[in-house]
Amino acid sequence: MNSKNYKFWFATGSQDLYGVECLAHVEEHSKIMVNKLNGSGILSFELVWKPTLIDNASIRQLLNEANADEECAGVITWMHTFSPAKAWILGLQEYRKPLMHMHTQFNQEIPYDTIDMDFMNENQSAHGDREYGHIVTRMGIERKVVVGHWSDPAVQNRIADWMRTAVGIMESSHIRVVRVADNMRNVAVTEGDKVEAQIKFGWEVDAYPVNEIVNYVKDVPAVEIDTLVEEYYSKYEIHLEGRGEKEFRRSMAVQAGIEIGFERFLTEKNYQAVVTHFGDLGHLEQLPGLAIQRLMEKGYGFGGEGDWKTAAMVRLMKIMTASVKGAKGTSFMEDYTYNLVPGKEGILQAHMLEVCPTISEGPIGIKVSPLSMGGKEEPARLVFTSKTGPGVATSLIDMGNRFRLIINEVDCKKVEKPMPKLPVATAFWTPRPNLSVGAESWILAGGAHHTAFTYDLTAEQMADWAAAMGIEAVIIDSGTTIRSLKNEMRWNSVAFR
Repeated sequence: MNSKNYKFWFATGSQDLYGVECLAHVEEHSKIMVNKLNGSGILSFELVWKPTLIDNASIRQLLNEANADEECAGVITWMHTFSPAKAWILGLQEYRKPLMHMHTQFNQEIPYDTIDMDFMNENQSAHGDREYGHIVTRMGIERKVVVGHWSDPAVQNRIADWMRTAVGIMESSHIRVVRVADNMRNVAVTEGDKVEAQIKFGWEVDAYPVNEIVNYVKDVPAVEIDTLVEEYYSKYEIHLEGRGEKEFRRSMAVQAGIEIGFERFLTEKNYQAVVTHFGDLGHLEQLPGLAIQRLMEKGYGFGGEGDWKTAAMVRLMKIMTASVKGAKGTSFMEDYTYNLVPGKEGILQAHMLEVCPTISEGPIGIKVSPLSMGGKEEPARLVFTSKTGPGVATSLIDMGNRFRLIINEVDCKKVEKPMPKLPVATAFWTPRPNLSVGAESWILAGGAHHTAFTYDLTAEQMADWAAAMGIEAVIIDSGTTIRSLKNEMRWNSVAFR
């Protein structure tokens, strides 16, 4: 999860119509705001104050400096007074990073007893921000607009959320996905245009023969495998379930070798996400299970059956949630089977093996169980149940002429009864607004059976990321109706063609 020490710049707009005393107040106010915002404990990254911008040259210089600064993940702009919008055109044309327009003002309340024209001229964000907002809209520049007083925790939380989205935008261009073999044969939704994905998102998606990576697994020293197996024994509950200790340990050792070998390959080749396919395992002794689960826990993205889009999204969402305090987890997931009992509707989520333990609640165990697919040894895997609470499930699909990100708000729940014969990690959720409308909407939108799921981001954040990437976003939430969804997708087919 290594990433840059990102910061965000705070740029205040004004002009010199009202003299140096006014500009001194502008500077003082913006410094106070930045210091207070940084001290709030809410922002997810540091905010860096920048001098007041009053003309074309200073605006252009600052925005180009932001472009060149590798640690700058975005600029937050605010017009304290009136700032003539044409002065921003050249700088905004050259600016290439995430942009927020913070529509606020220094004072929270109108000073009814003392307000005069000097105060009105100096504190006119309601005026200046509209002038600035007009030019950004006319130029067709994507940005986030946050409205409210800067001291309001709700406003501060929206800024913090956008900061995580901005980091996702910045880091998207650094995501490299390795495809171990190819996609599952004859499956449509895991495929897609990898060249267009690199153009849109900056992702590099490369394929390697399975056995080239197997060589890294074979080269792992036995002593390192033994050490990692001991870590497994110390960290997880061991469920022998009638198996001999020697057989069980050997199965874990195979996964330990895969974990170490895969991670060395990913590190050496600079990949942050990986896909596997049970139909092409080469000389691997087992389908990577426990190994992939632990790699996801370390921050790598993953997609099953060659699903490189989901693997990249899992990695992206792990980056976006890395700074979340008390994060509940992010994982690759797959829709399996329904519970259709009235009042208890939901979808059982799992995969053959590869669900990230960051989403677990309670003890995590290791089991070795048969796997009907792949024709290899019975693989070891981590088994657990997920946390409860709200989350978002996303599916990035290739529509042929464009990408679409489907975002469904879901509510994770406890399963009604234990499932002792199911040897995989599971989650159980009900999509919003309910299973019937949620599932119908998902299918109408073309959503996949694989998802990138997280407890720690919102639909708004994911939609902001999609907007910054210039792709369509379809949100399924508590307000969704089939009629509105169909109309929205009709309009989108024109807007994004």
